[in-house]
Amino acid sequence: MKQTYTLEALDRRIIAALQRDASLSHADLAKCIGSSTASCWRRIKQLEAAGVLTATVRLVDAEKIGCGVNVLCNIRVQSHSRENRASFEDFIRARPEVMECYSMSGDWDYLLRVVAADVADYERFLMRTLLEHPSVGSASSHFALSLTKYTTAVPV
Repeated sequence: MKQTYTLEALDRRIIAALQRDASLSHADLAKCIGSSTASCWRRIKQLEAAGVLTATVRLVDAEKIGCGVNVLCNIRVQSHSRENRASFEDFIRARPEVMECYSMSGDWDYLLRVVAADVADYERFLMRTLLEHPSVGSASSHFALSLTKYTTAVPV
């Protein structure tokens, strides 16, 4: 069982501010949350050491770079053996068009979020790559028509 980290009020303010804008300097962050620069720096280091804060990234508007099609794809694997699952998961980790992959309960084994330039681009990935993998038994694709909400911010 994973151990949870107990967040104090200052930790919550730091996390909320950094989720809005990770490019804030420690001084700007301190001013934003009402704390000292040194205190912010120490708390950030503690949160990083505990694994609460991980990579600092910049988000990209996928549509503006030609990856505007979002597909949610359910996958059923051929076998649930450890080797088969490991093979599939290694394969998925190596595929840049797969943005997210979840092992699921229920009728399907995995749920993928895949980005593509257009429907033909997704079809090529599905038919020539995904369904060709020996671990994959079947797939069901669902195309997102529009985006109602997207966030990377975890509620704190």
